[in-house]
Amino acid sequence: MSSVRGPREGGSTRAVGGGPQDGGQPGGRRGNPVVSALAGSACISASAVFMKLSGTNAGTGAFLRCALALFVLVPLAWREVRRAGARPARRLLMDGCAGVLLGVDMVFWAAAVLDVGASVATVLLNVQVVVFPLLAWLVSGTRPSRRFVFMAPLMLAGVALASGAIGRPEPGSHPVAGVTFGTAAGVAYAGYLFLMRLGGGLGHTVTPVCVSTAAAAGAAAVMGGLWTGVDLGPGWPAWGWLIALALVGQVLAWLLITGALPRLAPNVGAALLLLQPVMAFALGVAIGERPTPLQAGGCVLVVAAVWHSSRTGRGGRVRRGGRGSAGGE
Repeated sequence: MSSVRGPREGGSTRAVGGGPQDGGQPGGRRGNPVVSALAGSACISASAVFMKLSGTNAGTGAFLRCALALFVLVPLAWREVRRAGARPARRLLMDGCAGVLLGVDMVFWAAAVLDVGASVATVLLNVQVVVFPLLAWLVSGTRPSRRFVFMAPLMLAGVALASGAIGRPEPGSHPVAGVTFGTAAGVAYAGYLFLMRLGGGLGHTVTPVCVSTAAAAGAAAVMGGLWTGVDLGPGWPAWGWLIALALVGQVLAWLLITGALPRLAPNVGAALLLLQPVMAFALGVAIGERPTPLQAGGCVLVVAAVWHSSRTGRGGRVRRGGRGSAGGE
């Protein structure tokens, strides 16, 4: 979300778990939903910076992020089940399948952070906004809008610019690998959001997040172990940054956003979530990243294309199937 992705690390213009308006969780009925959404977006925006500062490889960062988050999510989910009842087995299975995709997303996203930087990697994740409506079209037959068809090529061009694949990239970055991993992360993230939306909340806010995070930890352990290896003793200060990543970017961010978005108009929620890549870009610059002017222009193009695609049409109706997340882990 982490994500939750939002946490991922990353939610959609609906809540990740389908949008139960639960008053007992952060971002629930109590408090201002705009403030909660802004706070959640800020938490997700910091995820890429925490990942980079940890100095760990992709597999280690992705696995420990999820595993550490479970220490908080499991007790909260247990409390929710006692209050709201057990979640149906079919929904739990869907949450688990979504979590596997989330784990794949997190490993690829962490690799993208290491290859092109925290600021650019967060923007690249927005490619899921192109994939999400296509999944809805294939599965449910919901055709994308003309606006989406028009904006998708512009967005992909922005991704190419932001990654450094066009022009001169930031020194020390690997644009081809970065855009490949970032795109793969966006595709997996779109699948995660799609399955979580199909699963629905059914009165549960934390439980879907907990189950998907557990499945993501398993997927990240397998994929990361085979690819980069998983270091269970990264030492300090890596542990500190990974704990911050788990608690801020995985737990707090998703609980805030999951509770806030159902109480916001879809266009307002989408606009607030678009602050994630903007804030991530600023934080990346703050820790010393120096994207080139072309990369900065590509980031602006991606954000503008996502914003335009996520706007509601005439009469305030939202296009079904066109509501991906505004990005962020």
